[in-house]
Amino acid sequence: MVIRVALMRLARIAHPSGVAFASVEDDEVLEIAEHPFGNPSFTSKRWPLADVRLLAPILPTKIIAVGRNYVAHAEEFGNEVPATPMIFLKPSTTVIGPNAAIKLPPSSSRVDFEGELAVVIGQPIKNVPVARAASVVLGYAVANDVTARDQQRADGQWTRAKGYDTFCPLGPWIETAIDPGDLAIRTEVNGEVKQDSRTSKLFHGIPEIIAFVSEVMTLLPGDVILTGTPEGVGPITGGDQVSVTVEGIGTLTNQVQAG
Repeated sequence: MVIRVALMRLARIAHPSGVAFASVEDDEVLEIAEHPFGNPSFTSKRWPLADVRLLAPILPTKIIAVGRNYVAHAEEFGNEVPATPMIFLKPSTTVIGPNAAIKLPPSSSRVDFEGELAVVIGQPIKNVPVARAASVVLGYAVANDVTARDQQRADGQWTRAKGYDTFCPLGPWIETAIDPGDLAIRTEVNGEVKQDSRTSKLFHGIPEIIAFVSEVMTLLPGDVILTGTPEGVGPITGGDQVSVTVEGIGTLTNQVQAG
């Protein structure tokens, strides 16, 4: 039996029979028959949310991140916000889901958390105009752009510092029905608030970012754009617990594991 329901909260789950996309509805998850794009179909399989394990909600072909997109964050490192979005790539292998371990590389002496709002693309796009950018979004998730800060400074470019396996926690799901324009974003380490801001303080807005990135490269369904981190970033060490919360979406929590 295949049924169709309105998709609002999209997850990827490990359930008793395997792995599937699912819609989270209160305390239950409803299995998606194939993929979550377009007009997805649903099977009749349901499980209590407590009986499944949340995975990273999407496995993107690429992750595009925006640097220095909150004025206060740029200032805390002595930088200015660029006139156009400063973008860089994180490998798809950086992605992990809720409650998975962030693994610290032995070669780095300082690894930082960076709580962010993530945009998940819903269709293939190239050169999308700003006015139409919102229509290509599947939804929004919580992310942590983990960074080896010492290596970022030493290398002069960011590939190594941003690219380690486990350096992009993503989740807990994708919220498909939310206005991202003014959401509270907060990061806690071991229960202590480190970042506390709002997405309304983004210097380059989400439609502008999507249009800018799509001029550079083709975006595919499931690709992720990290929109930038607010001020307050700082180091994490083995044994820490990092939680990033975005209003209206949820909380993404990960343990930190020493290398």
